[in-house]
Amino acid sequence: MVEPADRPSTAGQRLGAPESFGVSTLEPGLRPPVQPPGRQVSIRVQMLDDTQEVFQISQRSPGKVLFDLVCVHLNLTEGDYFGLEYQDQRKMTVWLDLLKPTLKQIRRPKNTILRFVVKFFPPDHTQLMEELTRYLFALQIKRDLACGRLICNDTSAALMVSHIIQSEIGDFDETQSWQHLLHNKYLPDQDAIRDKITDCHRKHVGQTPAESDYQLLEIARRLEMYGVRLHPAKDREGTKLSLSVAHTGVLVFQGYTKINAFNWSKIRKLSFKRKRFLIKLRADPAQNAHHDTLEFAMASRDCCKVFWKICVEYHAFFRLFEEPKPKPKPILFTRGSSFRFSGRTQNSSQQIHINYCCRSPASEDSPLGSPHVVVNGNGSVNGQEMGGTAVLGLGQSPEGRQLSPLTSPLLTEAGYVRNEDEDEARRKKFPTDKAYFIAKELLTTERTYLKDLQVITESFQSFVGKDEAFPDSVKKLISTNYDPVHKFHQGFLKEVEQRLAQWEGRSNAHIKGDYQRIGDVLLKNIQGLRQLTIHLQKHSECLVELERACRSSRKVETLCRDFEQQRVCYLPFNVFLLRPLHRLLHYKLILERLCKHYPPTHDDFRDCRAALADISEMVLQLQGTMMKMENFQKLLELKKDLTGLDNLAIPGREFIRLGCLSKLSGKGLQQRMFFLFSDSLVYTSRGMTPSNQFKVHGQLPLYGMTIRESEEEWGVPYSFTLFGQRHSVVVAASCASEMERWVEDIRMAIDLAEQSSGLNTDLLSTGLSDNSKSREWANPSEQESEEELCGSRSSLERQGHRGNTTVHVCWHRNTSVSMVDFSVAVENQLSGNLLRKFKNSNGWQKLWVVFTNFSLFFYKSHQDDYPLASLPLLGYSVTVPSESENIHKDYVFKLHFKSHVYYFRSESEYTFERYSMWRIQRWEKHSTCCPFFPL
Repeated sequence: MVEPADRPSTAGQRLGAPESFGVSTLEPGLRPPVQPPGRQVSIRVQMLDDTQEVFQISQRSPGKVLFDLVCVHLNLTEGDYFGLEYQDQRKMTVWLDLLKPTLKQIRRPKNTILRFVVKFFPPDHTQLMEELTRYLFALQIKRDLACGRLICNDTSAALMVSHIIQSEIGDFDETQSWQHLLHNKYLPDQDAIRDKITDCHRKHVGQTPAESDYQLLEIARRLEMYGVRLHPAKDREGTKLSLSVAHTGVLVFQGYTKINAFNWSKIRKLSFKRKRFLIKLRADPAQNAHHDTLEFAMASRDCCKVFWKICVEYHAFFRLFEEPKPKPKPILFTRGSSFRFSGRTQNSSQQIHINYCCRSPASEDSPLGSPHVVVNGNGSVNGQEMGGTAVLGLGQSPEGRQLSPLTSPLLTEAGYVRNEDEDEARRKKFPTDKAYFIAKELLTTERTYLKDLQVITESFQSFVGKDEAFPDSVKKLISTNYDPVHKFHQGFLKEVEQRLAQWEGRSNAHIKGDYQRIGDVLLKNIQGLRQLTIHLQKHSECLVELERACRSSRKVETLCRDFEQQRVCYLPFNVFLLRPLHRLLHYKLILERLCKHYPPTHDDFRDCRAALADISEMVLQLQGTMMKMENFQKLLELKKDLTGLDNLAIPGREFIRLGCLSKLSGKGLQQRMFFLFSDSLVYTSRGMTPSNQFKVHGQLPLYGMTIRESEEEWGVPYSFTLFGQRHSVVVAASCASEMERWVEDIRMAIDLAEQSSGLNTDLLSTGLSDNSKSREWANPSEQESEEELCGSRSSLERQGHRGNTTVHVCWHRNTSVSMVDFSVAVENQLSGNLLRKFKNSNGWQKLWVVFTNFSLFFYKSHQDDYPLASLPLLGYSVTVPSESENIHKDYVFKLHFKSHVYYFRSESEYTFERYSMWRIQRWEKHSTCCPFFPL
């Protein structure tokens, strides 16, 4: 055992988690498995960080008990990618069978050390949902490099080692980094490329351990030997080869070069006879070929069986959609191996982990009859399954229906199948009238809106209701004013769903009358919504009281912060509180489109016009409240990203713009994050903290400020100088358009500051101002040391704060966004199905997509409670594919940022125009670098 004094930092410390949080990025509290009664036995397990732990198990416990104890010890929820391996009495490395008793497999437990290692290597590390899991994968890559298993060129090796060192010791220091390389062995031939490693390490300044893990796995997954475990064999001619198995199928290597690969879809059966390993391939109809059988000789029957078992498990893990059911034991005798894969598959594991149904009732995926792969120990007789046969379907549900192709948060193309002909046929059956697609937008966005309301009325209230620290008055205020709205929209959604079903002809009701309209449904429900105006007016009070409760109680603040880390809360929680008022704007815009589309003589025109008049009156009545709430919410959101300001939400302050500019100092141009408010301009640097907050380094009052373009003076493109009463700052934008936006907004803010006689009191802010005086405006020092810029540690830091906020996206993509941009984006939220094209294939993947908060959020279906992945769009451009891209489909648009390219396909010309940039000119005068806002 490693002594405590010599023990390296734990995974939890490595991830920056406090002791009480365990080591998982999700909620702690995995329960130890129940053990059968009996004498306790000690088992030693070596972890991926080379520490050893001792676990007590009952002598009758199956392997799963020991494995679960290890996962509980690590607080690891994604344990299905891992396994326990050991050397048996034949000195062969084998996996611990989770179904068999541990002590029947490990004969001498006192002399055996099991190793906890990665067992299944997914095609992409972003399929892993937790930072802890990625950390463990990074440790596995580190081990594979050190033992010479992960073969690659010197450049890749040096780059990977540099990321490992960055995660272990931080930013490059000449002496420290050199000494670290001398005392730690990361590669068998490390000395030969030591200079390359240090050169790479120099470039990682500011990179967090989590980012280093990400980059390490990003490089490793592209290597040919990633996750490869070689099993020596010979072909029929006696040539020495090696066999391996991956998520795609069985691989053949000669030395360290892959010379062949047999995809699961091409394999009909895997089996072994004595020391011969057999791969039976499917016939190729195109070549009029018969079934082909490939034969490989291995060292022994045991070697064949070990590799065959691994193939069974890999096939099941990556290709099945649900956990295989246990096979009943034969009564009299068996023939062949009885081995079966035990445990969850990748798909079922993710479905459990992210808590959505395996098959959505509303799914429109087509049923496909996939062929089976027969994985057999000693063969089968007349097609009948014997005891050693495992029949594994290619991605089928129990009902034989092909499930949604979304198998991971990354939206990968692994195991992807789609029948586009049926989709095309289904699309042609739908109505083609533009009014239908406008009504369908109402339906799809209403589904998302109702889900967002449930975050408040169900998820949040359930989360805080268990804690006595949360004030009852705030609970009551929120439930009183949001529950009735939620209940009303449940009925509204049902009516819209029924009408669209009738419009599409999926109900017999269309026979009895003309149901190809939506105005009557809207008019009825908007009139009903007017009765809820008193509750909508109270939503600003809910926002204020919730913030007051957080400021008066650290426990309440922590409780709300913890809720924001739940997957269901995919946006800042305060954004959800604004949803009902924003929804009024959406109804108004939808009705405006309908009225513009219909001729005055249309049967639906009168109802739409009446509904538009009613909703316009409601919007006008609540617009002032909504604008104040939006500004207040934005200040509260920014407060979470900033450290160094005592109180950001002071009375009268308005947010105007945030984004990246380069600040000129004695060290040259340095990237800084700027925040423009109605009274001041604040500039910050990104701190190297667990929460990656931005530390304030200067605050320039706008009163008395002047601005001058100074590109010729300083010789820096797109630069301008800000002259304050006591201080001046030279900054540079990334491009001419960014400079124009900043200069225009700063000049506007200066004019407003000059006109104002002082900070105005505001209802939303007055109730929140504390008794402490606002801090004096600092005269920022020009001597900004790197320690000040990167080493900030303050009490305001919050563990687990999300790093994908708008502020962080602007930082990484060197762009900016204004309050006008936020308002326009709010008006143009969208939901619905999109098809995403894979980069290197012709397949299209059907996804439920929500566009909000400058991001696309991807779901398997609209019934999912939270997104599987997201794509922040700030900085992206929208175009249509060129002829050279060979995408011969209608309604396709292309998203691209630098080398990142995504193709999406909408279902109609209307939805294509809503997503595409055809009418983007109307937006460009307000646009950030991302012109991606549907109009």
